[in-house]
Amino acid sequence: MSIATSFTSKRLPYNLTTMNYITAIVMALFHVGAIAALFFFSWTNFFVALALHWMAVGLGISLGYHRLHTHRGYKTSKTFEYFLAICGTLTLEGGPIFWVATHRVHHKHSDHEGDPHTPHDGGFWAHAGWILFGDSNHNNTAVMSKYAPDLSADPFYRWLNTYHFMTVVVVGLVLLAIGGWPMVLWGIFLRIVFGLHATWLVNSATHMWGTRRFATRDDSRNSWWVALLTFGEGWHNNHHAHPVSARHGLAWYEFDVSWITLKMLNAVGIVRDLKVAKVRQVPEQQAA
Repeated sequence: MSIATSFTSKRLPYNLTTMNYITAIVMALFHVGAIAALFFFSWTNFFVALALHWMAVGLGISLGYHRLHTHRGYKTSKTFEYFLAICGTLTLEGGPIFWVATHRVHHKHSDHEGDPHTPHDGGFWAHAGWILFGDSNHNNTAVMSKYAPDLSADPFYRWLNTYHFMTVVVVGLVLLAIGGWPMVLWGIFLRIVFGLHATWLVNSATHMWGTRRFATRDDSRNSWWVALLTFGEGWHNNHHAHPVSARHGLAWYEFDVSWITLKMLNAVGIVRDLKVAKVRQVPEQQAA
């Protein structure tokens, strides 16, 4: 499929002929592993999974892929930028070039023709259908480079985009050596499944349910419960109104863990030049 039609083709019907079989099989196995993990609970396994979830979704997706690599909401050293990208690959959501390209296209066409995961094509499509039945370009670095030329110009990001899955393999082998298969089930399978659905909710739930503070051209909503699951990414209407802002929760009652983390990192000099939306008086929320 050409670059031009990669994100803009009409949605295909959900049937076996349009399924991305490799992706579907991997997702099915991970969900089975996540269920199996529940039979091997221990506090050690739980806290290992929790720490990895924070690294993968909190640091990797929220601080890295999203607020830094996609929108450049702050600046940091190349070393820390690379570290965040590596953390992002632990989610199994694709490499940095793929993730950034997809999200930039989402902002360009949000809830209009060309949006890769709008609920206008169905709630299931927005949540997981676009991964299972859509155009699979996770490892097609050449196609994705059009939408993320800044990252694709970096040899490290091109390599990481192609071999993004290797970080999960390496961490899985380490967990296997330390705690056996129960720790792998919690630290890899259950943790990844939870993280996938949490971040997918930003694509689906926060474009269907919640409150709207700003009159954006899309259907983005603010959702406190999605924000709790995703370290602040649920304040999605705020984000679509001010996409470059490194702060998504714009009011004191909008808990944004990633913003708090950035403020702490800024205080010790790891990040700098935090971009924040200049909203003199935050207006009241509007019901969806």
